[in-house]
Amino acid sequence: MRNLLDFLAKYNYWFLFLFLEVTSFVLLFRFNRYQQSVFFSSANSLAGSVYEVAGGVRSYFHLRSENEDLLDRNVWLEQRVAELECRLSDAATDALPLQSLTAVDDTLCQVRKAHVVKNTLNRADNYITLDQGSLDGIRPDMGVVDANGVVGIVYKTSPHYALVISLLSSKSSLSCKIVGSEYFGYLRWEGGDSRYAYLKDLPRHAELNKGDTVVTSGYSAMFPEGIMVGVVDDLTDSHDGLSYLVKVRLATDFGKVKNVRVLSRGGYYEQQGLEASEVQ
Repeated sequence: MRNLLDFLAKYNYWFLFLFLEVTSFVLLFRFNRYQQSVFFSSANSLAGSVYEVAGGVRSYFHLRSENEDLLDRNVWLEQRVAELECRLSDAATDALPLQSLTAVDDTLCQVRKAHVVKNTLNRADNYITLDQGSLDGIRPDMGVVDANGVVGIVYKTSPHYALVISLLSSKSSLSCKIVGSEYFGYLRWEGGDSRYAYLKDLPRHAELNKGDTVVTSGYSAMFPEGIMVGVVDDLTDSHDGLSYLVKVRLATDFGKVKNVRVLSRGGYYEQQGLEASEVQ
């Protein structure tokens, strides 16, 4: 307490000076209209700048949720495009009137959000771990996509996590086709560069060119038709000369996979059960 009193006594002239300065400014801006208007204009300008910076900061921290909304919209649009292509094909083949897309049953393919918590790229069989599991409705054999294209297929689940077989795996074999053609083949990764995989068993009489788009064929129970896979980068003959060996540049950048969506196709288990009984 004594030290505080000594400090106040030592600097009392400074405190008196500050008090008189504050008092003079209060009197100046309170009783003079011109100075008062200048003060409020400056204060409003400063407040506007502060609010602008604060708004920018809030917008930055909301980017994650906005990106997720955009990803949901992209997946939804991809589904609608695939459904429209199917209906256009039916209309051209059967000369039936095109139905409205709003009448399409949404249970055809349900979408669930998930985030990647672990990813590998340099193994022969690469896996991706998601932060959603069986309690969130994730089941084995569900397809996984991101905003760019196909990512993989759910292999195993626990209550809170799911293990995905990446397209970058020797265990992955995805039925694909070239847009504009009904011929299909099977996409497999041969190791090495994570940007490329190979589409095999595509007939030699199928017409295709570099730059053509590769999408899911719809013959897989995991993915609906028309989901983006990649583009044709190069094509050669297979070893037997009866089919093409197509080098595909994958649409998904597996080094940056973060936000994904898990697809659940309606009727999947019914189809699997029927096909299994036929094999037996």
